[in-house]
Amino acid sequence: MTATAAHGPQRTAAAFRELFGAAPEGVWAAPGRINLIGEHTDYNDGFVMPLALPHTTLAAAARRADGVLRLHSGDVPGDPVELPVAALDPADRLGWAGYPAGVVWALREAGLPVAGADLHIDSTVPTGAGLSSSAALEVATATALNELYGLGLDARRVARLCQRAENRFVGVPCGIMDQTASACCTAGHALFLDTRALSPRGPEGGDGGRQVPFDPAARGLRLLVVDTRVRHELADGAYAQRRAACEAGARALGVRALRDVPFVQLKSALARLAGEPVVARRVRHVVTENRRVEEAVARLAAGAVEEIGPILTAGHASCRDDFEVSCPELDLVVETALDAGALGARMTGAGFGGSAIVLVPEGRADAAAEAVREAFAAAGHHRPRIFPALPSAGARRVA
Repeated sequence: MTATAAHGPQRTAAAFRELFGAAPEGVWAAPGRINLIGEHTDYNDGFVMPLALPHTTLAAAARRADGVLRLHSGDVPGDPVELPVAALDPADRLGWAGYPAGVVWALREAGLPVAGADLHIDSTVPTGAGLSSSAALEVATATALNELYGLGLDARRVARLCQRAENRFVGVPCGIMDQTASACCTAGHALFLDTRALSPRGPEGGDGGRQVPFDPAARGLRLLVVDTRVRHELADGAYAQRRAACEAGARALGVRALRDVPFVQLKSALARLAGEPVVARRVRHVVTENRRVEEAVARLAAGAVEEIGPILTAGHASCRDDFEVSCPELDLVVETALDAGALGARMTGAGFGGSAIVLVPEGRADAAAEAVREAFAAAGHHRPRIFPALPSAGARRVA
């Protein structure tokens, strides 16, 4: 999907009708997300705190009883992709269609009665920007099929099945955060998620984790997303390398996952890894990043939104230096925004391009955005796309 002009449910339904010759049974939406803090911790059983964006993937859908899956995207020219659901195979290479097809495969592998469907997809979630366009596509598809076929899945189960689709069918070893954020976030909140338990770590609950109030505007602040429009080709292989290093660190330390290394024991853990400096840096990032998530939650719970600024900036330094997943464009956003008066800034998403977030006083937001644009122009980079992040609702039926 690409970030296009805003789509609406009626437009998506009309396109479905034109494609398939009948009205859809409904239209469902699932959002992209940014991660406020907690990067590369989800596949280490750690803590994350994403929030949903207003940018969504819309899926107009109708059931079929003949075992056929027909998929069409408003951003991909051509006729619908037609697939027999009984023959869906992770060995298939289906491009964008692999994400919704993988969801159907995962549902059927779980023994759920999905006989077939027609789906037309529209999206305003930018691809490659670190905003989870793939998870939005998966969750929109699963949410539609869950209702159409009366599967009775709660949001957390939807997220897990979508993760399975991406891991096993598409072949991307992602953690659970992106799908859970798209399925479970609520408007006006960030989601504090324990990715091991997929349950609250505090007294408040909800589907997927504890909803933490997050309203920057009420504190005179703005949270900006800066899409660098950078797509580095090494990202996929480097992601797998980072994950393998984390697993190696956990084995060397004798723990199930790096989440089990307490912050107070980090110094001794790093001493044990002295002979493996790269693994040690990866471990240090994950352990300190988990601590930063908990610190951010405590400050938000106290209503001190502005106090998370230094936490965001520290998270970026750790991603840059210890996990080594930043890039010159992301670093330039952070440095320029801070010089322009931002309270904090960091890369968000897997890294090697994509987006950064900037927490800035409302009165300085426009100047900070312009400073970033000017810095990119001076460096010869593509003009970045900058927009406010408004904590929005998770997956739902919209028509």
